[in-house]
Amino acid sequence: MKRAFLGEFEEIVLLTVAILGESAYGVTVTQEIEQKTGRSVGFSTVHTTLQRLAEKGFLASEMGGATAERGGRRKRFFSVTAAGRRALQEVKQVREELWNALPPQTLQLMGN
Repeated sequence: MKRAFLGEFEEIVLLTVAILGESAYGVTVTQEIEQKTGRSVGFSTVHTTLQRLAEKGFLASEMGGATAERGGRRKRFFSVTAAGRRALQEVKQVREELWNALPPQTLQLMGN
């Protein structure tokens, strides 16, 4: 079976969309990433990544209603597709296999 390849930031964005559920749009994804990782990320970087993940079939999107708080502009909400869920599961499995393959002495050197 061919594996889905995700870059590290793509993985973070995809996970964040999954965490946020129905409230996942550009601003909330950006804020959640900054809060969870302590990393400063640009909105345009997140927006580009959301679009790329949608092109890969890992995300779907739909427009929400216009809101006064946004001056009548609509939000584009994202959700994880079945392919996106499979990609996340594959990435998790690969990471777990790699961590489990670490020799015990290496973990001791890392302070664990």
